[in-house]
Amino acid sequence: MTSDAETLDPRYVVDSVGLRASRLVHAGLVRLDPTSLEPVPYLASSWTWVDARTLRVALREDVHFHSGAPLTPRDVVTTLHAFASASVGSRHARVIEAIESAVEDGPHAVIIRMKRAHATLLTDLELPILRASEAEGPPDPAGRLDGLGPYAVDHVSRGEISLVPKGDVLPLPRRAIVIRTVHDENARALRLIAGRSDIAQNVFSPTLLPALAARPDLTVVSRSGANLTYLLARVDRGALADVRLREAISLAIDRPTITRTLLAGYAQPARSLLPPNHWAHTEQAELPFDPGAARLRVTEATHMTLLTSTDRARISIARVIAQELAEVGIAAEVIPLELGTMIARLNAGDFDAAILQLPEITEPNVFRVFMHSTSIPPAGANRSRLNDPDIDALLDQGDSATERDVRKAAYAKLEARALRTLAMIPLWHEDQVVVAGPRARAFMPSAEGRWLSLAALP
Repeated sequence: MTSDAETLDPRYVVDSVGLRASRLVHAGLVRLDPTSLEPVPYLASSWTWVDARTLRVALREDVHFHSGAPLTPRDVVTTLHAFASASVGSRHARVIEAIESAVEDGPHAVIIRMKRAHATLLTDLELPILRASEAEGPPDPAGRLDGLGPYAVDHVSRGEISLVPKGDVLPLPRRAIVIRTVHDENARALRLIAGRSDIAQNVFSPTLLPALAARPDLTVVSRSGANLTYLLARVDRGALADVRLREAISLAIDRPTITRTLLAGYAQPARSLLPPNHWAHTEQAELPFDPGAARLRVTEATHMTLLTSTDRARISIARVIAQELAEVGIAAEVIPLELGTMIARLNAGDFDAAILQLPEITEPNVFRVFMHSTSIPPAGANRSRLNDPDIDALLDQGDSATERDVRKAAYAKLEARALRTLAMIPLWHEDQVVVAGPRARAFMPSAEGRWLSLAALP
């Protein structure tokens, strides 16, 4: 990987490496289907909606913690309380904020009651379950909390996490895993070529992938990713408050050429917010590349700032987009920024446009944080300052309805409305790309990039 995990404690982990590693050690009541991202049973054997605000979850009876202790309803109830507790200070408390109570229901079930109808509860229950005696304990950055996942932590040191098989029935892996941090791209490539590493996921620039794919001892595989790269526009003031200019920007960007060349074909042009394989996605028409139509929408000289990350490939993409905008009469100044600095500027409203990515779209309700009028900073991440009653109503409906078909219909309307407002201009969905050596050819990440298939390697 390119960076170290900040912590392996599932109550506090938010960085991608720590999150994915901790999900190998710990397990939740549900997991997400690796393609559609629908919630499916994991520690739960089944669930039943008693009413719109009450869920009964039956637990598997054949699952044990790494210590040998059986999974009990008390573990589930105490864990949910711990994630919500101010004294624990979990960084995921917001995920289960809508839960009013959780109580044991016999020796193998839990009843969860909600403060309000909240459709995303099942996806939220992907949170790891901890042993009751440890759930409310002090932080454990080394990740030695008793787990239910297929691996246990052997040791953690700077730049290295060693995991050993410890699964019960979730399943029992055949191989130990070492997650190693290698900051330099060339060094990562040389390790794979020399056989000193077996798997590298999403850590190579697209221009390097063809050379790696040409080697007979390496395999490059990809799958459609559950993510969205988009151009964010501030819509409450400035030039981009005019929706015609946002339309011009969308029309001026040649998505197929950028994904085919600068992303080496490991991305698909976006047609809407949700990736194509997502259960809530509804097929939309291709977003057109039409510079002529874009020019007609630019009625006067327009200048804007375009924020991007400091990654070299991202800067190159931003500069190509800026050139395409210049060709239709929009002068865009590309400003590369470190992530923390960029987020601070976005939250403060000190920008015109920015190229960003949602890396894990597991639940479509995530767009509530980025588009609902109640989520304008500092209350949330609606950094475009969008205030659209229609979008608010559709997000509210998707959040409260529990029927899958009702939710999908609401999100279909949301995607259509979002393509008219263009506060978030969809660009593309990047693939999950894996370079693997001979021992790991069977590895395939899930659509959102998780690593559970490591446990199934022969």
